[in-house]
Amino acid sequence: MDLEPGNTVPAVPVPLDVELRVVYEAYLAEEPDAAPMSFEKLSAIRAEADAAGEAHEEHEDLSHGGRFTVFQPSVPGPDGAPGIPLLVCTPSGAPAARPALYFTHGGGFYGGDHRTGLDQILETAERFGATLISVGYRLAPEHPYPAQINDAYAGLLWVADHADELGIDSERIVVTGFSAGGALSAALALTVRDKGGPRLLGQLLMAPLLDDRNDSASALQMDDVELFDRSRNGFAWSSLLGDARGAADVPQYAAPARATDLAGLPPTFLDVGSAECLRDEVLAYADRIWQAGGEAELHVWPGGIHGFDRKAPEARISKAAVAARRNWLEHLLATN
Repeated sequence: MDLEPGNTVPAVPVPLDVELRVVYEAYLAEEPDAAPMSFEKLSAIRAEADAAGEAHEEHEDLSHGGRFTVFQPSVPGPDGAPGIPLLVCTPSGAPAARPALYFTHGGGFYGGDHRTGLDQILETAERFGATLISVGYRLAPEHPYPAQINDAYAGLLWVADHADELGIDSERIVVTGFSAGGALSAALALTVRDKGGPRLLGQLLMAPLLDDRNDSASALQMDDVELFDRSRNGFAWSSLLGDARGAADVPQYAAPARATDLAGLPPTFLDVGSAECLRDEVLAYADRIWQAGGEAELHVWPGGIHGFDRKAPEARISKAAVAARRNWLEHLLATN
């Protein structure tokens, strides 16, 4: 890593957690060319992911053996836009007027769908008797900003308007997402605050992408150390914003770190690994919520890489991260 004169960013990266390093090195041995990313490679990567997803869906039981009832509506999109697919999973036997987890999936804004990355959040929903609602927003770069946040917002408004028939309490909706989905969840909280919508009970942001400028100390320090490094983070933001990435006028609803005022947000949980490029932008966002008089709980997991709890769910650090999120959610639901 080349540093400009006077730059105090340490050249030595943060070491990875021991258990995570074993998993990560094994992954790189199997996929040595996985890290580089480009628009030219995007179609091939999507085709591979789609094929894997189709193979999974052939054996997928969305009800998880009858533990959930499943509803898959397509709801009206923003004006002139196509309908938005939702996946609504309710724990069997859960009481009416239950809380809801409104989930936005990860995938760098350019990949994934509303069935992506649900295992952990479904388990959380079942634990708390909450309905999980996952939104299928349009993908970049074919659909640049603001398509994603517009879809997520329209889906949220539909959910709130149909709360009674869904059996949920519109006053107990928690928005949550991982990675790019964390960015959209944070943007949703800002959008609801500024433009109206249901009062959000909280926002649960897991390793969220927050800052399109991609120039924090940790982004430089951890560049080329793990799979989701500064290069891939930059590709995600370029997919969403095109040539506008890094410009002075990027809206807060695209990159929440651009918000000048973080007052009035719902209680917030944020976590991130100490060994990932997103570390410092997540820390800064939590700090600015506190400075604005808001409520935030922040966890920085020592040696954690991006999505470590998904890559190595049995690792000690992964179990601790999942437990912390659920402890926060348990307190939030118990006190509201």
